Amino acid sequence: MLILLPSQAIQSVPAGSVATYTYRAMEKGTDCGSAPKVPSSQKAILTFGVCPLSAICVRRPTGKTQDKRISMKSSATYLLSAAALVAVSLGSVMGQESTPSSSAEEKRYQSMVDRSVEYLRVRGQARDGSFSAARGIGPTGLVVSGLLAVGVPVQDPMVEKGLEFLQQHVQADGGIYAQDSLHRNYDTCIAMIAFSKANHDGRYNAIVTKAEAFVKGIQWDEGEGKDPSDMFYGGAGYGSHSRPDLSNTAFLIDALHALGNGSEDESIQKALQFVSRCQNLEGPANNSPYAAKINDGGFYYTVAAGGESKAGKEPGGGLRSYGSMTYAGLKSMIYAGVSQDDPRVTAAVEFLRKHYDLSSNPGVGQQGLFYYYHTMAKALDALGQSEFLDARGNAHQWKAELRDKLASLQLDDGSWVNETTRWMEGDPNLVCGYALLTLSYCKP
Repeated sequence: MLILLPSQAIQSVPAGSVATYTYRAMEKGTDCGSAPKVPSSQKAILTFGVCPLSAICVRRPTGKTQDKRISMKSSATYLLSAAALVAVSLGSVMGQESTPSSSAEEKRYQSMVDRSVEYLRVRGQARDGSFSAARGIGPTGLVVSGLLAVGVPVQDPMVEKGLEFLQQHVQADGGIYAQDSLHRNYDTCIAMIAFSKANHDGRYNAIVTKAEAFVKGIQWDEGEGKDPSDMFYGGAGYGSHSRPDLSNTAFLIDALHALGNGSEDESIQKALQFVSRCQNLEGPANNSPYAAKINDGGFYYTVAAGGESKAGKEPGGGLRSYGSMTYAGLKSMIYAGVSQDDPRVTAAVEFLRKHYDLSSNPGVGQQGLFYYYHTMAKALDALGQSEFLDARGNAHQWKAELRDKLASLQLDDGSWVNETTRWMEGDPNLVCGYALLTLSYCKP
């Protein structure tokens, strides 16, 4: 922040800041016409240097000068007016993000991104365009989505090769997966998100349209013999006949949302029924046997087939809520059009306020930590809150805090990796994908 003191050296607010006038205070007797002109490329620059008994030159951003040679002793009123204008202009400028500190933060952010992109380019991508293909096409889809999300252009050779690899796995049934994949829904949804981010000119319209029909076709509903009262109903699993879970159902909703489908989409509304049943919240939208056992508003992995939480069970049979699934559930409800004053949303937000944490995935520790960061960023972005208040009343600038956390965890080679390797987070390619997607919601 600029502090104006007598005889202080002139300081500048960076170009691009918006203000009405440029003010320069000069030693008494200085010719106003000698003050540097404001470059026409800049909206305005504020420079200040205050000294007693000075003359003030008021220069408009056009470069036209109005000389106002005024003795401060004889015109106290003008001095107060000028000071007021300076204060208002300074306040306006300081409200902008173009400050030296934000400029440094932007450079740090871009450095994180650039180092990760370079790692993926040099060490991550295989000759066939894939990333960690032994784990399926999912990592490639996540990495390509992450690259595009942080501004790497579609024409970049690394992105082009990644998209070509995904295209090679488009199947006759519209799905996007390897022939021997057991994760056909998961793979297809992630590939849909990547193609949607690259589809500015419509080149992938046919692919995503067929993929949409495929994932909707294997969603658990009447076509699979399930009616709306069934705990499977509306959910999606890894494959066509696997038990549905909240993570895969969230990816389904993400994919449909990425295509531009609104909350009224029938498949999204069906998915909402499954999502609501995976919440520890008793209410009209949740008739599961677990709804009231814990009732803390958080979410767990799945209500289907006897239920499961990766955070374990309570002695009374309740399925414990945990961080990543609660953010996934919250985001899914928002995408499905549930209002922020709905009890399901308010209960989920209250759980997250009580368990706001960047050092662990609440409930499961270090497991799935980068997946957690990704779902957290996406959910808080969907919630539309730049500041998140925890249960103790502490206000969190969550974007800045996530940037700080990822900066502290980035390795010297530009990658990220989770030392707790469950859910494939020992794979730096996959984790870089998560990290880039997280950063795309945390730009300074």
